[in-house]
Amino acid sequence: MALAPTQSLVETPSRLFYRDAMEVLGRAKVPFLVGGAFAFIHQAGIDKSTKDLDIFARPGDVQRLLEACAGAGYETELVFSHWLAKIRSPEGFIDVIFSSGNGIAAVDDGWFEHATSGQVLTVPVQIAPPEETIWSKAFVMERERYDGADVSHLFLAMGERLDWKRLLARFGVHWRVLLAHLILFGFIFPTARTRVPEWVVRELMQRLDPELATVDAGEPVCYGTLLSWSQYLGDVLGGAFRDGRIRPYGNLSAEEVARWTSADKG
Repeated sequence: MALAPTQSLVETPSRLFYRDAMEVLGRAKVPFLVGGAFAFIHQAGIDKSTKDLDIFARPGDVQRLLEACAGAGYETELVFSHWLAKIRSPEGFIDVIFSSGNGIAAVDDGWFEHATSGQVLTVPVQIAPPEETIWSKAFVMERERYDGADVSHLFLAMGERLDWKRLLARFGVHWRVLLAHLILFGFIFPTARTRVPEWVVRELMQRLDPELATVDAGEPVCYGTLLSWSQYLGDVLGGAFRDGRIRPYGNLSAEEVARWTSADKG
């Protein structure tokens, strides 16, 4: 599949804001990656409409990034201390992402080591790697938002070029989530199944096979909250299961989960 990273040449106030903010960060030498819909153009060749710009940064660079943008006159806010900040102007907003809402896909040096060069709104930038894009999107299975189609389109566009060993390592103990997307990909695009190497599916199926002859896991934990912040709350709030987001099962504290759960997601 040939990629066609085309972006509308129509200038809008929001795009002028995005361009200026990226140039501000470039002059301040704050490292960041472009993700979201603007990266998806480069990765999958699909131009999706978007109301914002997503940029990714290491947690240790977030404060300096926000200070640079505040110095340029933009409003900044650390919205959630475990994963999200925002840069705002009257023309729009930018999401500054340094992990994921479930605490799994933290931005580390690997994101930058495997980034690719490109242009977004004529600004030379680094684009988030497709492997990390798949990793972070694979867990988004909300009632009102499901990123599985994006994951399948990335397999379709880049399956033969992905670093599958690194992608498997990213999912780690959550390999079942990757396997679920791979099975669906073969259903969605049956004439493109071979874009996923055979050894990848076989390895994951071999991991699954021994479980069929064993008893259920002993710990009463629900990992559904890693996929949807809302749809499994009944199981973990006063229910019979522990929340898979909270340490020692996940990477978040109970306080971080409570704040993320109670926030207005609109």
